[in-house]
Amino acid sequence: MTFDHILIRLGEITVKGRNRNRFETEMLKQVQHALRGFPGLTFIRTYGRLYIALGNEPYEPVADRLKDVFGISSFSPVKRVEPELQAIREGALAVMRSFPQRKATFKVKVSRRWKGFPHDTMAMNHLVGAHILRNMPNITVDVRQPDIELHVEIQEQHAYIYCEVVPGAGGFPYGSNGKAVALLSGGIDSPVAIWMAMRKGLEVEAIHFHSYPFTSKEAQDKVVTLAKRLSYYAGKPFKLHLVPFTDIQTSLAQSKQDHLIITLMRRSMLRIAQRIAEKSGALAIVTGDSLGQVASQTLGSMNVIGRTTDLPLLRPLVAMDKLEIIAMAKRIGTYETSILPYEDCCTLFVPKSPSTNPNLRVVERIENGVPNLAGMIAQAVEGTETIELRPDDPAPSDRAGEDDWF
Repeated sequence: MTFDHILIRLGEITVKGRNRNRFETEMLKQVQHALRGFPGLTFIRTYGRLYIALGNEPYEPVADRLKDVFGISSFSPVKRVEPELQAIREGALAVMRSFPQRKATFKVKVSRRWKGFPHDTMAMNHLVGAHILRNMPNITVDVRQPDIELHVEIQEQHAYIYCEVVPGAGGFPYGSNGKAVALLSGGIDSPVAIWMAMRKGLEVEAIHFHSYPFTSKEAQDKVVTLAKRLSYYAGKPFKLHLVPFTDIQTSLAQSKQDHLIITLMRRSMLRIAQRIAEKSGALAIVTGDSLGQVASQTLGSMNVIGRTTDLPLLRPLVAMDKLEIIAMAKRIGTYETSILPYEDCCTLFVPKSPSTNPNLRVVERIENGVPNLAGMIAQAVEGTETIELRPDDPAPSDRAGEDDWF
C-alpha cells in the first residue's frame, strides 16, 4: 500500500478563536464515531489537522465515509516518512509511481513547517523533483499547469507526501452550534434544508405533519425513509416528531377562505413547531422556503407566516433555485425518495389561486373565528409521536421531493 495515512483538513473550524480547541475536540470525536466500523485505525490530532493511520484498513471505504462527515474541508491519502532527505525522496518516488505509468507532467510543492530542516523550500523542490525525473523517464516538469501536483509537508516528527485532495462536506461538526427543529415534508426541499442546517453544526429534530386518514401510510413511510437518510449524516440517533394535523386542517378548510388556506396552515404548523422546540431545548426553526418558488414563499407570505413564532426562522434554501435544490437532493441521496408519488397533508387543500400577499389583520381575524384553534394546537402537540431513527451502517448506497411544504 503506497499510502499509509489520511490527512484531514478542518474547514471553518480554523477561523475560531478561543473556542477552536472545543471544535477540534468535537471534530475528532465525530471522525472516530463515523469510522467506528474500522477498528484498525489510529487517530492523531495536531493543531488544525487530524491524521488517521490506516494500519491494515483499506483506504477506499474509509474515504467514502469521511466525505460525509460535517466539518471536514478536505482530506488526502498520504505517505508518511521520516523527515530526512533520502526518505522524502524515496517516498515521493513511490507516490508518483502509484499513478498509471504514462507521459505526464508534474510539479513539486514543498511546505517546510519545521524550520530546523536543513534544506530550504526551493532546494527541496529541486532535490525531490530531480530524483523523480531520474527514475521516471516519462515524467516532465510543468510548474504552471501540471497533471500531478506532488505535495511534501515537512514537520519535525514526520514528513507527509500526497497528490490527491478530496473535497469534504465542510461546515462544522454536527451539533457544535446548538439545536433546532425543522419541518420535514415528503418533498424535495425540506430534506436539503435540514442537511444544510446540519452541515452548519446544528443538531436537528425533524417535525412532520400528517392528516390520517386523508394521507396514506406510504406517505408517512416516505418521510421516515427521508429522516433515516438524514440520520446517516448526523451519525447518531435522529428524532422525528409525527404531529397529527387532521383536526386543524379540516377546521381551517371550513373557514371557506380557500385563497388563504396555505397561509393559515403554515402559521399553525409554526405554532406547533415552536412548542416542540421549547420542549426539546431547540433555539430555532428550520424551513425549506425558497424565495418566490411558490405562493407561500413570496416575501409577503413569509412575512405573515413567520410572525407566529418568536424563535428565529432559518431558511437555508432562500436564495437557491429549484434546479440547484434538486442537484443537492441527488447528491445527498434524498431525491429518489422525495419524488415518490405519495401525497402529504400539505397537498390536500391546495387552492387554484393561493394568495401571494396575504393581509396580516385579515389572517388573524380568520384565525380568531376558528373554534378552539388554540386547543387543537395544544392537542396536536400532546398527541405528537416521537421516534428515534439510527443511521444504517454501512451508509446507504443510493447517492444521489415536489415542492416543500406546498
